[in-house]
Amino acid sequence: MKILIRATNWVGDAIMALPALRAVRIRFPEAGIAILARPHVADIYRDQQICDQFITYELQGKHSGLFGRERLARELRALKFDVALLLQNAFDAAWLAWRAGIPERIGFARDARSFLLTKAVPVPRPGEIPRHEKFYYLEFLRRAGWIDSLPDETFIALKVSEQNRVIAAEFLSQFGARPHSLRIAIGAGASYGSAKCWPPSRFAELANRLQAQTDADIILFGTAFEAAVTRAIARELRKPPVDLTGKTAIADLPAVLSHCHLFIGNDSGAMHVAAAVGLPVIAIFGPTDPFGTAPVTPRCTIVQEKPYCSPCFLRHCPTDHRCMRAITPDMVEAAARPWLHALGAQHA
Repeated sequence: MKILIRATNWVGDAIMALPALRAVRIRFPEAGIAILARPHVADIYRDQQICDQFITYELQGKHSGLFGRERLARELRALKFDVALLLQNAFDAAWLAWRAGIPERIGFARDARSFLLTKAVPVPRPGEIPRHEKFYYLEFLRRAGWIDSLPDETFIALKVSEQNRVIAAEFLSQFGARPHSLRIAIGAGASYGSAKCWPPSRFAELANRLQAQTDADIILFGTAFEAAVTRAIARELRKPPVDLTGKTAIADLPAVLSHCHLFIGNDSGAMHVAAAVGLPVIAIFGPTDPFGTAPVTPRCTIVQEKPYCSPCFLRHCPTDHRCMRAITPDMVEAAARPWLHALGAQHA
């Protein structure tokens, strides 16, 4: 049997879907499993031993527009899949599977796409399953008849190869990270939108305090689009940070973060990657809901102040961003202190 799995598009969602993907691999050990994913998601999955083949969906390249999607459908048709399992909820996922002539097409019955599916799985109603998103993908498999129950994993791990760890260590050294220093990673951006972002001045104040207390290297992470945010933080730091903004691709993040010791950041893909490689995480939540999207690890402290309007799930705050402005450096420092104390004992 040949199975095509359409992966989710966001990095955090991709990590939370890992238990479901591993469940498929366990149920069908002899099947040929291919994952169709955007390049950044495929890069996150490469060392996870969950499939036999990756097919990259190059939406900004050869698969853009209607003709590009038709090209991708032809590529998929030539591979003669028996089943398409659509973890992505979009209409586009069902349309591609239908155009590819895949005989069995399984997906949640949403986004007006049920008529393209051979098995339209009812979407869970509020309260039917636990709130956290990791259960959403597992429940999809359960309702499709592929698993019998919902495992409750307390830690979703990303494997990092030793080769990638060696490359990452050299990379960090090249940009000024000291070999045996405590390393505090800061993820001050969020591709979802500015509403998720704690103010840069507060990240800077916090970093200055922690650096004074621990002599840690502050490692700034972010995409090139988030350069203005990390520049604003770097300007206020008393000691120069190790600024990796725009210098790491998603594929590099697991290995580079695995050489850090603590992650402090917004609700973002980087937060989920840091948790999945084993770092303690201080997760700053504002407009989103930690009961639904907190990183799946026992080594996490959530910092949140909830005004009446939270969670709103908006990308950009239409008022005064009170959910994030209510969070002070004192609060985040207090959350970090137990983890830093434990790390200090380890490094003593």
